Amino acid sequence: MLFTTAAFLLLFLPVTLAGFFVLGRRSHAAAAGWLFLASLFFYGYWMPVFTLLLLASIGINFVTGRHIAQRVRGGAQADAKRWLVLGLVFNLGLLGYFKYANFFVDNLHALFGAQLSWTRVILPIGISFYSFTQIAFLVDAYEGKVDEANPVHYGLFVTYFPHLIAGPVLHHAQMMPQFADPAIYRPRADRLIGGLAIFAIGLLKKVVLADGVAPYADAVFRPADGGALPGMGEAWLGALAYTLQIYFDFSGYSDMAIGLSWLFNIRLPFNFDSPYQARSISDFWRRWHISLSTFLRDYLYIPLGGNRHGPARRYLNLATTMLLGGLWHGAGWTFVIWGGLHGLYLALNHGFRALLGAAHASLERQWLYRSASWLLTLLVVVLAWVFFRAETLGGALRMLQAMAGFGATSATPVQLWQAGLHASAGAWWCLALGAVALWAPNSNRIGERLLAELEKPAAWRPMLAGAALAATTLLLLVNVARDSVSAFIYFNF
Repeated sequence: MLFTTAAFLLLFLPVTLAGFFVLGRRSHAAAAGWLFLASLFFYGYWMPVFTLLLLASIGINFVTGRHIAQRVRGGAQADAKRWLVLGLVFNLGLLGYFKYANFFVDNLHALFGAQLSWTRVILPIGISFYSFTQIAFLVDAYEGKVDEANPVHYGLFVTYFPHLIAGPVLHHAQMMPQFADPAIYRPRADRLIGGLAIFAIGLLKKVVLADGVAPYADAVFRPADGGALPGMGEAWLGALAYTLQIYFDFSGYSDMAIGLSWLFNIRLPFNFDSPYQARSISDFWRRWHISLSTFLRDYLYIPLGGNRHGPARRYLNLATTMLLGGLWHGAGWTFVIWGGLHGLYLALNHGFRALLGAAHASLERQWLYRSASWLLTLLVVVLAWVFFRAETLGGALRMLQAMAGFGATSATPVQLWQAGLHASAGAWWCLALGAVALWAPNSNRIGERLLAELEKPAAWRPMLAGAALAATTLLLLVNVARDSVSAFIYFNF
């Protein structure tokens, strides 16, 4: 189920919200159970059969986590480690089969020319997110950080619908104390109004901005994947259009997830923080998909050794982490290259800072250096997005070839023209959205300030509620009026 559809906004959300607070007045356990069941329905609305897989994953991980926690409490660390290994094998095996089996078979076909009899595996939506969430839970249980004995609260922690499909990747400690807090089961006007307002901002980003610029990316990338060579101008336009599409698509989802959670008095961690304002690739990864970056750092980069074994090992760990991060996004060589590029970028960034030493701090105070750092960071991010968006390696290489000036020589942007689009309109889209991404106030800051102001009694609160409701209704009508409804990009991962 998509946040942008009438089924969600007119039926699922109001029924779920009303049931949560009505039951919460009588029984907190019943309200938590209701939200758990509603989240399962939300997930199963797409393909009910995969709800059984999700429930099996939850059950096995809950039992495994209980065994780990009991053995840690009893001092049987070796037994706890064996249970942890079993849990990791289960989660990674599940993720490996559903996400990478097709990729593995396709590469066997390409290498050996053998056509195996193979039924294509359907990727369950959200499996990467709920697998990583539960891996983090098992590791935290092994380290003695968590000990969850309530199966309903654990199930809700995994399936909570605002985050289930596209993140953030949650930690047990971020959610369980909230579910145990009696205050969340009572409706609050400030949270309802603030949540609706932030949801409307996210909906605007998705329905108007991301979906509005998407055709200019699709019109260039699809022919390139099919073998066509675009011109230099339209290749750059397509790459920039996708750069802005994925920005507002993911930013919009993150805002909507946070706004929906505020309606239920629950706080999700911020997952997106104006990443195109970053002045280094390290800063970019502190701002883009923050929960995934944190997961990769805490559960992969640091266990690999981090920066504790010298520069060479550090760069190898960075490369390994980002390669696996690329594969997490998708089973394809384009994602491997995307991750490898970011690993290379990070290694070069850390190496450059080490080479400059103390001089780096004084350079960062200079406007010209900061501007050049920002421009270089954005440029390499755009180039890497080409591999992320292209469906074939050949398509990505053709895009880069055209962007380097070796594309089609026609003065007419053929691919855009064939799609019924005008390059000038696409350029204005990119210019306007680029200005918003770079200079508009950060929605996280807007939300926090809004909540602080809404806690004070004010005559404008009903007006804000009405404006947010009207904006949501209008954007829903815009979305419904389209020929098709587009899913969020991160639903594919």
